[in-house]
Amino acid sequence: MRLVIELEPLSEIPYNYLNKHAIQGLIYYLLKDTSFDNLHSSTKFKYFTFSDIFPISDFKPGFKKTLLFSSPSNELVNELYNSILRYRTVKIKNLNFNIISVKKIKLNLTNRFISGSPIVLYKDNKSNEYFSFDKHNDLNFFLERIKENAIKKYNTYFGESIILNEPIFDKMKFKKEVVIKDFKSGKEFIIIGSVWKLLEKFHIPDHLYNFYEFLMDCGLGEKNSLGYGFINPVR
Repeated sequence: MRLVIELEPLSEIPYNYLNKHAIQGLIYYLLKDTSFDNLHSSTKFKYFTFSDIFPISDFKPGFKKTLLFSSPSNELVNELYNSILRYRTVKIKNLNFNIISVKKIKLNLTNRFISGSPIVLYKDNKSNEYFSFDKHNDLNFFLERIKENAIKKYNTYFGESIILNEPIFDKMKFKKEVVIKDFKSGKEFIIIGSVWKLLEKFHIPDHLYNFYEFLMDCGLGEKNSLGYGFINPVR
């Protein structure tokens, strides 16, 4: 399930001023005093993700922005939705935004997706090395790693042991690689991700329907709860 959150900035600021940690901080703030109050401190999968804020342009009063939030947990989505309804304005970083609207939506699964935020994978998480197409140029590694990560998240969430012997996607159209500078507690972090025009599974059999619906709600790759790996279905 998803939330569509429309926001209006109350001051003029550059688009890149708000980073992923700032948006994540807003989500955790809104979940305070709910049943998900301690989600931010969990070391396990958090099972949510969010899109980049769009349209991609500087923030200006009178021009609304949209943020999408998704999770396979309807309870989490409902808690966040009810919390947002209690606010007329919210603060992201040190900036105020009017809440124009928030609504819940349930999307129908398709077999074609587009990335709504960069997909991030570690090449070696022990050395904090991110996978890079520019550096590593290994599509097979990318496909195997996102499949391995997706299966692990799905099995952990549902307590199942699903096995996928086929490629997670059959057709892919690469758009670009991005290097993102993020900041937390005054420290700079460099994250590498990939943006995709198309991620297509030619046919989703009935026994894998829930699996791909889970990916649509939870995100692909790593760092989903930091707003990476968000995917949108396309017709």
